[in-house]
Amino acid sequence: MSKARLLIVEDDVDIANMLRLFFKSQGYDVDVAMRGSEALEKTRQGLPHLLVLDIMLPDIDGYEVCRALRTNIRTSHIPILFLTQKDERSDKLKGLELGADDYITKPFDIEELKLRVQNALARAERESLTDPQSGLPSGRLIEDQLRKVIRQPDWAFMDIRINYFDAFRDVYGLIAANDVVRFTAMLLSEVVDAVGTPNDFIGHAGGDNFVIFTASQVAPRLKEALKQRFGEAVLSHYNFIDRQQGYILAPGRGGEMVKTPFMSLAIGVVTPATHSFTDIREITEVAAEERRRDALLAAG
Repeated sequence: MSKARLLIVEDDVDIANMLRLFFKSQGYDVDVAMRGSEALEKTRQGLPHLLVLDIMLPDIDGYEVCRALRTNIRTSHIPILFLTQKDERSDKLKGLELGADDYITKPFDIEELKLRVQNALARAERESLTDPQSGLPSGRLIEDQLRKVIRQPDWAFMDIRINYFDAFRDVYGLIAANDVVRFTAMLLSEVVDAVGTPNDFIGHAGGDNFVIFTASQVAPRLKEALKQRFGEAVLSHYNFIDRQQGYILAPGRGGEMVKTPFMSLAIGVVTPATHSFTDIREITEVAAEERRRDALLAAG
């Protein structure tokens, strides 16, 4: 399993460095933000698995950071643990009312903080809130979003899968394949930021399968941009020789080595304008069928 990504939001340099070094020693991938605005930007770009968030920050306070993350559909699922000198009951209640998952006051016991972080991450994974590799919403959160959009008049559901991902994993190994999954999650976020709408939802259904909810009028250009950007950027995951020859040699069904194209995206799109749905399973089934059709068209 890939490392869980933590974002420490703390303007005290000594505390921030201490937490960064401690959690790195515990096997986490750790980033630090000194300001609230920096925390919002890093969260949007990198989707950490959890935030350890100080309340007293030099620009906007931790409450405002928490409010902004909870009201954004792309970041609303991320666990937040408040870390602060404020220990008044009203301060704790305010943080919890905004959707914080836990609250610990300074001075704190580092082992207790570690356990609270572990518990929050385990709870999110147990409740199928986020995928442990990508940090994107998964499982129940995707289903909740499907139930929400099916009642709305204008939406598009995009079923996205990485073509030839299994062949790449067979040749380059599990670690390289996990890197591609994380790269894809970040690329989806970047393209949605550039082409989509602020209310777009990105989810990770598992493995090499992702989903996006967007507005119907945005879906065609979002699909085109995703395919183009992925096709260009994914080449960096191949070695020089494979890039030069334009394919990889991967094991076929009979064990023989066959020429296999580079990875690309297959995307199926459904909207209420093109189909009528009575159940969320119908949405996913039709989208998967459209995605398979897209993959066949790309294969020629």
